[in-house]
Amino acid sequence: MSFQTDDVDRKILAELQRDASQSLDIIAQKIGSSKTPVWNRIRKMREAGIIGKQTVVLDAEALGFDACFFVLIRTSEHEADWQDKFLNALLSRPEVQEAHRLAGDIDYILKVRVANARGYDEFYQSLISEVRVFNVTALLSMEEIKSTTMLPL
Repeated sequence: MSFQTDDVDRKILAELQRDASQSLDIIAQKIGSSKTPVWNRIRKMREAGIIGKQTVVLDAEALGFDACFFVLIRTSEHEADWQDKFLNALLSRPEVQEAHRLAGDIDYILKVRVANARGYDEFYQSLISEVRVFNVTALLSMEEIKSTTMLPL
């Protein structure tokens, strides 16, 4: 079943993306509605899978994770067994914040958050001891200019 959002749904979603800790009363007031219809729409969007789990955004640097690396991985292996092993290796490492399989010359890109270069080296050594890769390039982010999870509704 496909769920079609309307303008009111998108306003609710925009408010939830901005700050999911807002009360239903505040969201309803901001979009010009009342609490019960807002709650019903949120419930329906959750059931449809449009709204996923709720979480909080933490300040990585305030918690001592000062280094963000983008790791480019090329592999010469594309068999299902290797891919399963690679996926399990990534899922078991909390340092990996994002992982994407790419089209083009690079097979995968990872976003890895660690305390420092030594932390990255420990991550790297652990990963390559578990999964064979052809080439790994690590790029240190010097400055985060923009980071958001918000979709352009």
